[in-house]
Amino acid sequence: MKRLFSILAITSLMMFGSVQAQDSTQTTEPAAVEAAAPAATEEVATTEATDEEAVAEEKSFTQELKERFIQGGPGFMGIVLLCLILGLAIAIERIIYLNLSTTNSKKLIKDVEDALNSGGVNAAKEVCRNTSGPVASIFYQGLDRIDHGIESAEKAVVSYGGVQMGQLEKNVSWISLFIALAPMLGFMGTVIGMIQAFDKIEAAGNMDASLVAGGIKVALLTTVFGLIVAMILQIFYNYIIAKIDSIVNDMEDASISLVDILVDYKNKK
Repeated sequence: MKRLFSILAITSLMMFGSVQAQDSTQTTEPAAVEAAAPAATEEVATTEATDEEAVAEEKSFTQELKERFIQGGPGFMGIVLLCLILGLAIAIERIIYLNLSTTNSKKLIKDVEDALNSGGVNAAKEVCRNTSGPVASIFYQGLDRIDHGIESAEKAVVSYGGVQMGQLEKNVSWISLFIALAPMLGFMGTVIGMIQAFDKIEAAGNMDASLVAGGIKVALLTTVFGLIVAMILQIFYNYIIAKIDSIVNDMEDASISLVDILVDYKNKK
């Protein structure tokens, strides 16, 4: 009997312990699940945020610009792009030409004066032939007509100065045309897009924002890119005009100095 009671008591204790263990496990598991759920949610949210940041970082400004340009449609966008390409081509050609036309006029004046005093007109003309730029060309024309008198040389300098100014300003008017044309094309694309959007509203019979939002967005993109092209070309245009003004002022100052040198040379003779 004692042995039976002992077995029953041990069995009862084991059953009671297992029940308490199960209760504690069940109590702990919901708590653990509840504790783990926010952590898992936060982890998923963090992962999604990281993915969005990675996508945003991967999408650079040029890619965004390219996508917007494609959304604008090939019609007006192609013409606006053509204005940009042609305008930049002319601007780069003018910048290269103007930089090559820049001359150290003070050094040229001194060299011409020294050559004129030491070797005469032919030596001064040789210095001008070996020097590039409009100032040297103007000097050559003035020296070439010194035998006909100071007035003839001065007229040659003034006349050839106008010719050289025309060479400096060659094709610059095309850049100003593209500056005006690009935003006008953009505005035209916007107006046409708005008309098409209102046509859709009229055909649908109701004012549905989703029906016209895409068309209006595309229409406004043409204006944006037209303005961007105009701003880019305007920067180049202003630089070219400033460069031309600088060269022209240098030409005028050098021409006055050349006439003075020729007067002194004729008086010495």
